[in-house]
Amino acid sequence: MRLWIRLFCLFALTVPALPAISQSYPSRPIRAIVPQAPGGLSDVFMRALAEELGPALGQTIVVENKVGAAGSLGAKACADSAPDGYTICVLNNESMAVNPWINTVKFDPRKDVTPITRLWNLQQVFAVNASLNVKSFSELAALTKSKPKTMTYLAPSLAKVAFMERFNKQHGIDFVRVPFKGGGDAVNSMLGGVTPVAVFGLGNLIQFIRNGQIVGLAVDGDERSPLAPDIPTFKQSGFALDVWSSAYSMLAPAGTPKPIIERISKAVVKIGSNPEFQKRFIISRGLTPVFDSIEHFAKTIEDEIKIGHDVVKASGLYPDVK
Repeated sequence: MRLWIRLFCLFALTVPALPAISQSYPSRPIRAIVPQAPGGLSDVFMRALAEELGPALGQTIVVENKVGAAGSLGAKACADSAPDGYTICVLNNESMAVNPWINTVKFDPRKDVTPITRLWNLQQVFAVNASLNVKSFSELAALTKSKPKTMTYLAPSLAKVAFMERFNKQHGIDFVRVPFKGGGDAVNSMLGGVTPVAVFGLGNLIQFIRNGQIVGLAVDGDERSPLAPDIPTFKQSGFALDVWSSAYSMLAPAGTPKPIIERISKAVVKIGSNPEFQKRFIISRGLTPVFDSIEHFAKTIEDEIKIGHDVVKASGLYPDVK
């Protein structure tokens, strides 16, 4: 009998603990891990969001850049953080759905993180430095054939690398990939002509496309971007291949108390759904706002893990993945 009494008292003491955590939270600054270097789209977005999310939660949001392994270092840093609500993370869908199949960095999006909301989808553009003087895929392929193993490209993820590998095979050419540290470095390399071809976020390149330094050959997705209505989609340009769209989402370490997750999600969705915020910080950068529910985002993760496996397998770059 005494044992049951003690267990009942222990249960009674722990039941109100979760609401208490939510009520006292946050009592110190919150860290936001971003997998890109300063100047990258997710970095710029998170800093803009932090200016409004901080006051909404009543604390400062401190952005911390964790760059490397195509987003996996940021994902791992998120997973390894204390699940106390003082770490939130902006991760791309490939770090969650593709990288776990191929990386030695151990990370399982089903077990290691907790979904908060999908933030936005990123429209990609296949672009070239204007100095190449090409206006179509066929012209680019012909130029590449005339300069064997010297034409280089930038691609921020395996899905884009896989796309370029298929592009090589389709045209019988040999584009060479050049790794880069972050969005700012990639853009500078492309503008300087060091790496004149890229499959990259439209928002990173739009100002240079508009001023004529860079030429966009095609964008992914079913519709043209309102930022660059003159650039056709891959399908409209008669190109059979397409690129799996990138997306960025907010998560937290697994085990973060549900009341805190719900509070953060509600605040982020409210800010991100504001038309003025979307116009200034999302749509103007070539992004498509999402800001969905926790439940819907969790389902999306499950679906994309399956797609990620297919992307890795189809790329032919990792024969051990069956």
